[in-house]
Amino acid sequence: ERRRKTTGIFNAEARQPGKAPNFSVNWTVGDQGLEVINATTGKDDLGRPSRLCKHVLYGRWMRLHCKVRTPRPCGYREAKQAAAEYHSAKQTLFRAFHGAGLGAWVKKPIEQDQFALTT
Repeated sequence: ERRRKTTGIFNAEARQPGKAPNFSVNWTVGDQGLEVINATTGKDDLGRPSRLCKHVLYGRWMRLHCKVRTPRPCGYREAKQAAAEYHSAKQTLFRAFHGAGLGAWVKKPIEQDQFALTT
């Protein structure tokens, strides 16, 4: 039986293990189209940050948070530190990676989480 070849990013023969693509594509229900992001910079071809960057997602979370709770967290890191369910899920993920022999999660510098929303 001859296997059918596919084209595009799903072609297993074209995949080069160890070499990440230089772009990322995302979309969600309700979006007008795909978002193509430079994987090195995290920005689109016009220099705008991704709609999935920490700052944008934190802004959306903060708008929802302010509708249902007070007080308002000072910044992203403080909000993240206060999220008990997040930390529990993260530890479960880390244990699963370790148990499957996939190694440890790579931690990013703490400075990446030290920002507040600007109005």
